[in-house]
Amino acid sequence: MRLLRSLSNDAGVNCELEHRLLSEAGEDVLLFYINSPAVVIGRNQLAEAEADLAFCATHGIAVVRRVSGGGAVYHDLGNINYAFITAKGRLPLLDRDPLAPVIEALASLGVEASAGSRREILVNGLKVSGTAAYAGRGRELFHGTLLHNTDLAMMQKALNGDASQRGRRIASVPGKVMNLADIEGVDNNTQTFLSKLTEFFEERYGGRTWKIEDRR
Repeated sequence: MRLLRSLSNDAGVNCELEHRLLSEAGEDVLLFYINSPAVVIGRNQLAEAEADLAFCATHGIAVVRRVSGGGAVYHDLGNINYAFITAKGRLPLLDRDPLAPVIEALASLGVEASAGSRREILVNGLKVSGTAAYAGRGRELFHGTLLHNTDLAMMQKALNGDASQRGRRIASVPGKVMNLADIEGVDNNTQTFLSKLTEFFEERYGGRTWKIEDRR
């Protein structure tokens, strides 16, 4: 498993990076990144139905479409994103329990978490991570968010789309959420928390984390 950490905070750049890594043949990858404020919608969603586009424009919140399905999510500098990109195996990626290593990593940092029925990560019954997946020709993507120190009020306003425009498009499934930084004993600095996460995976997979510069 090759460990990568994108230093870009641009949601469009990081979505494109995921897509490029998915399209390239090679070893399995675990990618981490943090985005500036953005609403990231699923491939089959209507932006107007999932995000308040006027509010997003006023507050400089990007609206980006990702390659995977599922519902819309809000990213900001307090949110950590992870993406497993693997070769297709005998079992589909979603049958290989992709959340297990993330839950183990959280446990190492003092967070008791579990997987929910929709492959979300829960702490005390509250959602701290949503996930989505996509299968390409030879590789599969499983990615998710970790609400560490996200502005939850901004998240709620940004994701307040006009549901009347949705029609038969995929709807997001909202749930009660919390930040990991609200847990006693958890470091409230998102960059520090991410560094500790990558240290766990470096030990687990026996390698270093390669940093990818934003070269726009």
